[in-house]
Amino acid sequence: MLLDSLLRDPTDIAALAFFLLGWVAYAQAVQGRIISRVTLTTAMDHQRERWMRTMARRELRMVDTGIMSGLQQGTAFFASSCLLAIGGCFALLGSTEAVLGVLSDLPATDAMARPAFEAKVLGLIAILSYAFFKFGWSYRLFNYCSILIGAVPLPGETSETETELEVMRAARMNILAGKHFNAGLRGVFFSIGYLGWFVGPWVFMATTLFILCVLVRRQFFSAARRATLNAERL
Repeated sequence: MLLDSLLRDPTDIAALAFFLLGWVAYAQAVQGRIISRVTLTTAMDHQRERWMRTMARRELRMVDTGIMSGLQQGTAFFASSCLLAIGGCFALLGSTEAVLGVLSDLPATDAMARPAFEAKVLGLIAILSYAFFKFGWSYRLFNYCSILIGAVPLPGETSETETELEVMRAARMNILAGKHFNAGLRGVFFSIGYLGWFVGPWVFMATTLFILCVLVRRQFFSAARRATLNAERL
């Protein structure tokens, strides 16, 4: 019933389709399935592998454990933030009338029925829940990566072939953890674009396009990408 009340307007359907298509297309492009241009994420995956190889040559690995601790803390922060945001969304459901009163005072806001508003809030909860599970799994994978780093033998303890196998195992786990972290962060970014739907479908499409432009620039044309690629060529 909530979904029926939400998608009666063809413009809402088009805006939601544009949002979902943009999210999926961007995720595929970042993974190199649509565009062959090297992304910031791909470049950083190469740096993760280089990090594991450098780690294997160190006898003292306090630096590496410190980096892993920082990665886990950042992931835990975003996971906690998603939980707080989900709680805020449930608070919105309990204050629907007050929020609708505020939205109705905005000049660009379309009239919105209570069921449509509640359906939109539930959609936002779904996005934030997706992001939370991605961050939670990423945190777990970084934990596994720490264990795999501990399993990498010290220089000279085993053959180069065995060491290489352990290094690649840790590198693949680190890259996978980063992949899920990026997916969760992508969900958080797109949840900001989703907020435009509370104003209207046209604003929803505009905010989605804005988020897409920001993310595409960061992945494909940013100074951070150039710095990482230059580091790879050194």
